[in-house]
Amino acid sequence: MDDDRPDVLLTGLLFYDLVLTGLGRPPTPGEEIWTAGMGCGPGGIANLAVAAARFGLRTSLATVFGDDFYGAYCQEILAGQEGVDLTLSRRADGWPTPVTVSLAHGSDRALVTHGSEPPYSQDALMGDPPEARTALVHIEAEPRAWLAKAAANGTHIYADVGWDPTQQWSRDLLDQLSLCHAFLPNEAEAMAYTRTDSAVAALGTLAELVPVAVVTRGGDGAIAVDQTTGEYADVPALDIDVLDATGAGDVFAASFVAATLAGWPLEERLRFAVLAAGLSVQRHGGALAAPGWYGVDRWWRSLTDPDLGRAYGFLADRLPADPGPPVRYAPVTPPARQY
Repeated sequence: MDDDRPDVLLTGLLFYDLVLTGLGRPPTPGEEIWTAGMGCGPGGIANLAVAAARFGLRTSLATVFGDDFYGAYCQEILAGQEGVDLTLSRRADGWPTPVTVSLAHGSDRALVTHGSEPPYSQDALMGDPPEARTALVHIEAEPRAWLAKAAANGTHIYADVGWDPTQQWSRDLLDQLSLCHAFLPNEAEAMAYTRTDSAVAALGTLAELVPVAVVTRGGDGAIAVDQTTGEYADVPALDIDVLDATGAGDVFAASFVAATLAGWPLEERLRFAVLAAGLSVQRHGGALAAPGWYGVDRWWRSLTDPDLGRAYGFLADRLPADPGPPVRYAPVTPPARQY
């Protein structure tokens, strides 16, 4: 019997992102700096949605769009261009879509955001969540009721966590991992929440709390343990020049889920996610930088490094015969049309 459930269920805050790159140095008060590059597009939870959809996953997103140009533009990109199901989403009258300006410098970026909490909570948007194969979530200090409902109906929850501005790193947050199938924090977050002093030690602690534990390490790659199969993997990052790191972690997570749903071994899943995240940092923005099958296929076909060819040789049997049309990257400005 065909499984017509969504492959990925998502909810969270949507942003309109404006990304500036090519800064020689960060600006200081009172001066003007001209940049060499710019891109715009949906951000926030859209990063996960587009990254998943570009790998052919049926993606259902519950979010809130403001009744303004930014909201209409993001809605058109997600539903019209990327094929994301927005049935669970709402448009809020009188509420402005949050806007983030990202100043990319070196391998990191600084963010300035204007916005407010949406008039509908995640629990209000989800209600009784539909059955889905997986859900990709950012867990927070305050538990969301819909997560327990989703876990109860068989949805495998893949969780990430954001930076704690209080830097208290309360271990109470880890209690929510009892609902999760996988946890994918970065190295700093993993060590802070587990009170350990290395990524490997943090992974060991997390592996006792979830079936699949992953720790991303930026330029050092990623490590993971899958207790369901007994696998351990440690893969390096690719040597890639970073244009904009916005959303790379989201692309990693969506790619890892896509490879997991396809039944790949852990090392292949991890290499694939590292590759997709690496390709994404070569483009502006988060959502529209996601490479999808098209971007991965182009990388594989242009590869000349024999060591990478051996490490990623599994792609020869994994890439679809038709990787689809070229993906659309972040434009400098939205097209001139009425929304």
